[in-house]
Amino acid sequence: MSTATSSDPGSDPALQQPLRDGLRALSLDESLAKPLMAYLSLLARWNRTYNLTAVREPREMITRHLLDSLAMHGAVAPLAARGGSLADLGTGPGLPGIPLAIALPGLQVALVESNGKKARFLRESVRTLKLANARVIEARIEAVDEAGSFDAITARALATLPKILELGGHLLAPGGRLLAMKGVIPQDEIAGLPPGWAVERIEPLAVPGLDGERHLVVVARA
Repeated sequence: MSTATSSDPGSDPALQQPLRDGLRALSLDESLAKPLMAYLSLLARWNRTYNLTAVREPREMITRHLLDSLAMHGAVAPLAARGGSLADLGTGPGLPGIPLAIALPGLQVALVESNGKKARFLRESVRTLKLANARVIEARIEAVDEAGSFDAITARALATLPKILELGGHLLAPGGRLLAMKGVIPQDEIAGLPPGWAVERIEPLAVPGLDGERHLVVVARA
């Protein structure tokens, strides 16, 4: 890929402040701004060629990609504190997995993505950002041969709750949780959960700079 240019978010100091403000609002260390902007810069460069995400405006990327992903950090922090594992299903360009891996170095993150160009970007991101706690699994979710290996799975704008469990429920260890990022509370999806699964709790998420509802739906084996 080409070297950074003036159109890269990472080279624009005006973008640093809204990210720092957002991190502070989420009770996260402002020093995370530097590696997060390095990731965003890499994503913006690759996106011009490979169309990894429809969101292209840098300020919107900060809100809708970085801060939105990090809004669930509080639910994942206890897992990270004990070196637990999280599989990010259908991660696309690494959302929310890469921002979470940056913010929580104790969290072991598996980035599951079947699209080849996105998987190549993920591997480049893990290498460039030196994310020792992240790895890429290039495969369809249902084909990942690591049954019972993860303390939690997550998905952002992937599918309905029943579909996520159908595809990736086998990856959860006993006592594991699905941490699903949703907008409004998906009552129909909750009603359609397969037998043996139940909602443990629903947490409202506050995403700095983002209007509209966001919720984390935590699903566990009944």
